[in-house]
Amino acid sequence: MRRMIYLLFCLIFAGCNYLEDYSQDLVIAKKVADLDEVLLGSAYLRYGSPDNLAGGDVGWWLHLLDDDVDGVIATAAYEIPQYLTSTYYGYFCWQWEVGRNYEKTSLNSDVGLWNTLYNRINVANIILSEIDGVAKETEEDELDAWRVKGEAYFLRAQFYLFLVNIYGVAYAPSTAEEKLGVPLKLTEYVEHDPNKTVQFERASVAKIYEQIVADLTEAVACFERGSKPKSVYRASHEAALLLLSRVYLYMQDWENARDKALAFLEQKDHLTSYLNMDSTVVVTSQSEEVVFTQGVQNLKHAITGRSGNFCVTRELYDLYDTTDTRKNLYFAVTQDSIGLGFKYDTGSDPSYTGDLFLLRSPEGYLNAAEAYAMLGDVGNASKYLNELRKMRIVGYQDKTFPADEIIEEVRNERRRELCFEGHRWFDLRRYAVCEKAPYKRVIEHVFPLYDSENRNLFKEAEKYRLEEDDLAYTFALPKEVLEFDPGMPDNPREIRKLTEIVLINQE
Repeated sequence: MRRMIYLLFCLIFAGCNYLEDYSQDLVIAKKVADLDEVLLGSAYLRYGSPDNLAGGDVGWWLHLLDDDVDGVIATAAYEIPQYLTSTYYGYFCWQWEVGRNYEKTSLNSDVGLWNTLYNRINVANIILSEIDGVAKETEEDELDAWRVKGEAYFLRAQFYLFLVNIYGVAYAPSTAEEKLGVPLKLTEYVEHDPNKTVQFERASVAKIYEQIVADLTEAVACFERGSKPKSVYRASHEAALLLLSRVYLYMQDWENARDKALAFLEQKDHLTSYLNMDSTVVVTSQSEEVVFTQGVQNLKHAITGRSGNFCVTRELYDLYDTTDTRKNLYFAVTQDSIGLGFKYDTGSDPSYTGDLFLLRSPEGYLNAAEAYAMLGDVGNASKYLNELRKMRIVGYQDKTFPADEIIEEVRNERRRELCFEGHRWFDLRRYAVCEKAPYKRVIEHVFPLYDSENRNLFKEAEKYRLEEDDLAYTFALPKEVLEFDPGMPDNPREIRKLTEIVLINQE
């Protein structure tokens, strides 16, 4: 009966039928290996290499939101801009209805992220409820059970961290208790009350983060007792420590962020030298810097710098010194603009390294540097920056940065190193509420329009602005969620209009 309830929850809350294929497996699961297979097949995100962003998976649009990407203006579209007005517009221009097309004639569903992550959270919940009760006949079974348990805790935490940073405001210690996050579902069954007008309450931002910390702490403890994962496609002790250090940064808990980053670096401090790399793909599953990866490689054929597509902003490109090897590895200057180069594989072969749920060892150095900087320890903050920069910049000499510059230096280095890994949008959100060193900025995006009936010639471009403290930094809840649970409070967003028309002779 309870497993029927599990399935019911998945169907009505996540709007999916994903568990249906595995419901029989869960009913007859008798061994740790059974739950391990369900975890791998149903809780982890699947891999793939879409031909464009619109064909991507969970949260592909995160790459279109921040100040590292912009539109391309040229006399004609090199690539057929079939998704510009139909799919990308609402996200790229921070519209109230992100699924609404440019012509306002159709509305795509915006529930995909919600469905996918809550579906997998529910699978993790089921596994956590079952794992202690299955037979463990050998020592290997015992070790594997701890590992499976640790992976389930890790995945639940990673997915909730993503959800709360899309649908909840950025964590601020002074307001987190009162600000709304997302529904917190930890049980394997549905608590359904027909007398309630709201079935699934939105927990506070503080409550969600409290659970994320608890889950990652449990994951660390489980991994310490369990068997070792066999690849970077499975969560690990190192991955849990690194993600926990990031969570503490988001919470402005600098001491814990420092301690977890250092604990991670004690286990995995490897940095690959880029100094002699030439036209080499930097981020692959074979890289010794990669700690964990799951999900789709959304950027394999995206942000090309060609007209009809998107480009890397000149501001980001100019942030790298000429001696910084990342400038030529990460980016490629095209006839029209700047595109992604060799950070990720852009060839014809499938890619098995995701971008949005990626953990790499350089983040450990940056997390440690940021925590030390916020704690006023300029020497150690400089130390971890220097360690990273020596592996990226030709002829680099160690520096001790001035106290009034160290935080900006760390933030700039984080932007350089971790660009297009799903960090920048979340970093801008948390910088805006940082009590020690708040940073806010206006972002402008240029949205080009092409004449599809006349050789895709450029017509004009529209500029849109994201203001400081803009409501669009928090997404509205998916319409299908609100239709199912109309009493659930939504996040306010404003209708956004263009601020300026750009003609090609102005560029």
